[in-house]
Amino acid sequence: MQRLGFIHDMLDVKILILFVMSRVNYPVTQQQLYELCYQDDSLSYFDICTAIPEMVSSGHLKEVENDCYEITEKGKEDGSMTEDSIAYTVKIRAENAVTRFNRQVRRGSYIKTQVVQRESGDYSVIMSLDDAMGNLMTLELMAPNQRQAMRLSKLFEKKAETVYNLTMTELLSDEEEVD
Repeated sequence: MQRLGFIHDMLDVKILILFVMSRVNYPVTQQQLYELCYQDDSLSYFDICTAIPEMVSSGHLKEVENDCYEITEKGKEDGSMTEDSIAYTVKIRAENAVTRFNRQVRRGSYIKTQVVQRESGDYSVIMSLDDAMGNLMTLELMAPNQRQAMRLSKLFEKKAETVYNLTMTELLSDEEEVD
């Protein structure tokens, strides 16, 4: 029976991995690479688990800290020569997945939260929003318990830009009165 989809053998898996890795701006784990490459129903997690060590030993990928992988120069060169063999729909879906991943990782590097227990037993939640130029806002809020502090932390990670924009809008709305 003929297999449908782009992935027919291990070479197809490796070509797709090189295509994805050449577009990822950050080191990725094996699981993240699988999620980025899973654009074809014929691909399995075990294919990725088999291909990665082979690609590390061949010099196409290198392992960096925390069990993450990056593409090497050899991998970039070989990937650019072979990426034309990837099915157009798989290529587009993989590019979109990589774009979302890069955006998510970049955004995560700009938003930081920290929960600190105070001597009085309550908690401080220190939240900051940065951009490429530096810190935009640092906000510290008190929470009566750890559960609420953790919730504030998680919600700020989701809504940091909205908090910043609302704060700026509110503070600058009465600009004429101050002048």
